[in-house]
Amino acid sequence: MCIDPSVARVGYVNNQRKLFMAEENRRLDARDLITIGVFSAVIVVLIFVGGVFFAINPVLTFWTPAACALLPGPAFLLLAAKVRKRGVIAICGLVVGLVVFVTGMFWGIAVGYVVLGALGDAIASSGGYGSFARNAVAYILFSLSFCISFIVFFTNRSYWLSSMASSSADEAYFETMIAAAREWILPVMIAGTVLSALLSALVGRRLLKRQFEKAGIVS
Repeated sequence: MCIDPSVARVGYVNNQRKLFMAEENRRLDARDLITIGVFSAVIVVLIFVGGVFFAINPVLTFWTPAACALLPGPAFLLLAAKVRKRGVIAICGLVVGLVVFVTGMFWGIAVGYVVLGALGDAIASSGGYGSFARNAVAYILFSLSFCISFIVFFTNRSYWLSSMASSSADEAYFETMIAAAREWILPVMIAGTVLSALLSALVGRRLLKRQFEKAGIVS
């Protein structure tokens, strides 16, 4: 059977058009960027609200990462579910990292949000942002960014102190923090942050069950 070349050409053009439209739908547009900006602002507020009471206390400050991870989980997961396009979590990490940097926190935290946000985005996007498990792993990685400051504190204390010399905290704060530091704190802090982020993600899945079902999010 002979196929009319004009019909084949029309079919090819239609297929190319469909591929182009599909590619366009996968790209972030202005509306997506606004959504990411709004949710990133909410996440920043939740991070600060969760961690501020620990951060200002030199004895409790080591538990700041776990406290910061406790509240933003639902907002983080809802952002991934609403946008579901490559780069959504990476851009969120970039925004949060920028805010952390300009507010005078240890620079490693900002780098952590950028790098771990990009890594989390790669994991979540591998499941099309439709896997709760992968989105939760992305959030756990995102939340571990705050631990970087304390990793440097425990592994290179003199550098950490010199980097924080320009912060608003006084010398007495750092002296008390050093006195309260114990070697076992670092691994427990990291484990606590992972558990806190996981709990936040699980609470988010329960609170937003209807939205996730509508978006097709699976376990």
